[in-house]
Amino acid sequence: MGVKTSLNSKGELSAQIAEAIRAAIISGALPFEHRLPSEAELSDQFNVSRPTVREALKRLAAQNLIRTLRGATGGAFVNRLSFEEAYAQQITTSTLLLSMNDVSFETACEARYALERACLKLSATRRLPDHLATMRAEIHRQGQPGLSDESFCNSDVAFHRALVDGAGNPVLSYQLAGAVEAMQPLMNMITFTARSREKIICFHTDIADAIEGGDAKKANTALNALAEYTIALAHNVSDRHRQNQSGVDSDQSEITRSSSTEPTE
Repeated sequence: MGVKTSLNSKGELSAQIAEAIRAAIISGALPFEHRLPSEAELSDQFNVSRPTVREALKRLAAQNLIRTLRGATGGAFVNRLSFEEAYAQQITTSTLLLSMNDVSFETACEARYALERACLKLSATRRLPDHLATMRAEIHRQGQPGLSDESFCNSDVAFHRALVDGAGNPVLSYQLAGAVEAMQPLMNMITFTARSREKIICFHTDIADAIEGGDAKKANTALNALAEYTIALAHNVSDRHRQNQSGVDSDQSEITRSSSTEPTE
């Protein structure tokens, strides 16, 4: 089968089996559409129980590395993973990394906009009519009265997703899936109370106009302006929060002092 079957008895066996099969898939030892041995055969090869093999296969299926089919011609088969299918996992991983680690707003912005700038020159020359149409449609949507904050944020993500996809590079689109669809909602969540929708729409319009005109330099200038505005908003929100917290702490201290000076009966 081309899979390393020796296991470390001190580690989790199902994880080791999944990693061994994953390594064989990545190396090409297990080609796309290859049918894996049955659970019973894998159990014998790895010298483990069938439930352990079953858990390993579940791990691989969760990573979209294999799919399971039923019936006489069924079994577990190696998937040909597409970039589009991998987007969800990339977005989930990026979201978890941001939420579980102490990543500053500035750090997230720096990474996101640096990656997005890499697409501008390509998008200005390669974008298709559909990409530009999506950007224009989202700008129009963002200007609709009564649009909820959540819908505006979703439109914001869709705009930048079209900008990135306009580069016509699936590797960039995959790498930026996490940056745009994980970081952008985080930025929106922090800044939505302070931002001006009109300003965001103006920035988006400038970017779309530049992309339509094939002017990567103007697109970069507009994106830089949006980045600076976003970071400034975050600082304003943070300063306001600290001021409010300082006021609460002062009030609490005053209440404590008043209580301590009240005469006791």
